[in-house]
Amino acid sequence: MDKTDPDYAPLDFAAARQRMVDAQIRPAQVSNPDVVAAMRALPREQAVPDALRAFAYADRCLPLGDERYLTEPRVTGRMLQVCEIRHGERVLVVGAGTGYLAALLSTMGQGLDVTALESDRTLADIGRALCFTWAPDVHWHEGPLVRGMAENAPYDLIVIDGAVRHVPPALLEQLAEGGRIIAPICPDSGVTTVSRIVRTPQGSAAQPLFDAAVPLLPELEPAPAFVF
Repeated sequence: MDKTDPDYAPLDFAAARQRMVDAQIRPAQVSNPDVVAAMRALPREQAVPDALRAFAYADRCLPLGDERYLTEPRVTGRMLQVCEIRHGERVLVVGAGTGYLAALLSTMGQGLDVTALESDRTLADIGRALCFTWAPDVHWHEGPLVRGMAENAPYDLIVIDGAVRHVPPALLEQLAEGGRIIAPICPDSGVTTVSRIVRTPQGSAAQPLFDAAVPLLPELEPAPAFVF
């Protein structure tokens, strides 16, 4: 609507945020009080380009361009809950995009050391602006997602904010022993499932947690094999 129209009224983002939590997050069995409080407080509309702000609290993934998406709120909430965060952990968010998930982690009141890794400068600029105001302790880095961020490793928790076929080996190597990766895993044929991958002395083991419609991170799709 044209802002010069006498019937124009600005969107009440604060009210929309509360409706999101009450209608999408809590009915999805997200009961962790730190997750709920963070999602009630953090302005999701600042994690999207201006043209998408009216849809910031819709119950769907939002396109950010170049096949990248802001994950659906209820999926984000459930992923945060299954992280089972412990105070003071070192956390890496891979595919941090516009910073919403990283900012939520930083504002959950658990003293986390959060690093956000993003390869797209446009998305990272939005994320930095969001975190500058709401989560200034988040450390931002730009670089290839497949390499992770070895400089700050090992991490107690790595969260991949987008679906992958397989977890890149570099991320497994940057995980502390006993640490875990939370990631939506989408096999070549099948349903995308948010899974927990735990590193043990014997290797790594994956536990499926819940199904979720999460778009693939194109940068982390394996290169197609040559067929002769």
